[in-house]
Amino acid sequence: MYSSQFHAAGNRHKPFRDFRGIMKKLLRSLLTVSLAAFTGVLFAQTALPPKPTVPPKPVPTIPQTPIPPAPQPNAQSWVLMDYANGQILASNNMDQRRAPASLTKIMTAYIVGAQIAAGKLHMDDKVYITTDAWKQGGAGTDGSTSFLKLHSYVPVHDLLYGMLIQSGNDAAIALADHIAGTQTAFASLMNAYAQRLGMTNTHFVNASGYPADDHYSSAHDIAVLSRALIEHFPQIYKITSIKQFEWDGIMQYNRNPLLSSDPSVDGIKTGSTKEAGFCLAASAVRDGMRLIVVDMGSPDMNNAAAGDEALLNWGFNFYRTHKLYAAGQVLATPRLWKGEANTLELGIAEDASVTIPRGQYDKLQATLEMPATLIAPFKQGQQVGTLKVSFDGKPVLSDPLVVLKDAPQGGFFKRLWDAILLWFHHGKGTTTTPAPVVTAGSPAPASAPAVPATPPASK
Repeated sequence: MYSSQFHAAGNRHKPFRDFRGIMKKLLRSLLTVSLAAFTGVLFAQTALPPKPTVPPKPVPTIPQTPIPPAPQPNAQSWVLMDYANGQILASNNMDQRRAPASLTKIMTAYIVGAQIAAGKLHMDDKVYITTDAWKQGGAGTDGSTSFLKLHSYVPVHDLLYGMLIQSGNDAAIALADHIAGTQTAFASLMNAYAQRLGMTNTHFVNASGYPADDHYSSAHDIAVLSRALIEHFPQIYKITSIKQFEWDGIMQYNRNPLLSSDPSVDGIKTGSTKEAGFCLAASAVRDGMRLIVVDMGSPDMNNAAAGDEALLNWGFNFYRTHKLYAAGQVLATPRLWKGEANTLELGIAEDASVTIPRGQYDKLQATLEMPATLIAPFKQGQQVGTLKVSFDGKPVLSDPLVVLKDAPQGGFFKRLWDAILLWFHHGKGTTTTPAPVVTAGSPAPASAPAVPATPPASK
């Protein structure tokens, strides 16, 4: 009985024992967790702090290089031009009409190049030295001469050497007489070419630059002419870089002092008379960029050379020429209506380049302006819009946007369907869109011709 009562009592207290056991286990677990946490805190407090990191050094901001004013040569007029695009970087009285002296011979050389290109003249053609050439430009005159013998025959290439290196008046006159019959007729040819090249402040009377009434040019026009000679007839231009050659036992030297003092200079011509003063046209290439400089009316050749050199250094140091787009490059493919194709390929006919201050390429912005609606047909080369480039908000280039290949009309049903669609097309007037983005890269080509290793055989 006692046992039964004991078991009964035990059964009555079992829930309490179980509860008590659970509580003990819970308290034990809490104690363990608390101890572990406390130990971790102690360990964390006694652990070594992380090694501090060195903050990165700030990158210095390089201020934009200011451009100082252009040098001021001791000359009556001067100009600094970029060859790639004809852009004027600096000038003073550049359109002032002045006696050009022997800078005139650049045009004579240009016409010789044109005659050769047309197949009317050849480098090895023999030219008769007329009385006109000998009397007005020979050794008996007070001007520069190539010492050509009266009634002799001299190859064209030797006359070019004599005219462009020694600045021989007799060589220039002989070439003029050979090409046009007389200097008067040749001067008419010179003026026709000057007009074609856009030389608006130039008028020639003779082929040599010998003083004459109504014979004038300007620094700007001579730069334009020099650029044309380099671009159109590089083989002729090469001759202006040769420092000396021998003719008939007489050594003749180039009068351009920059050819010896500046290895980047590879042409072009000197000139001097009492009326003109001292004149110097020079061209140089550095890092693929070509500049042309002309000064007229310096007191002596040393001043002329110093002025040209100062301008070249200034231009190369502070400016850079960038080729933006190539001729024939597709710049846009707008919708073409009623054509065989659905798009029209547009680009430019000549390379587009600009000359801007160094390090400021991000200030360039290019846009394309064209009609909102373009309806076939179109012919290759037809202008339909304009490429416009601005620098720092100011326009620096505007080139025709032309059709790159013929775009004929489509068939009857194509034209009919596009006519229907055009009822719902609201494009009118002119649209302006961004031109393709270009990145600053290599400069525009300088087209610097190589100098021939040796001149023609001396006579």
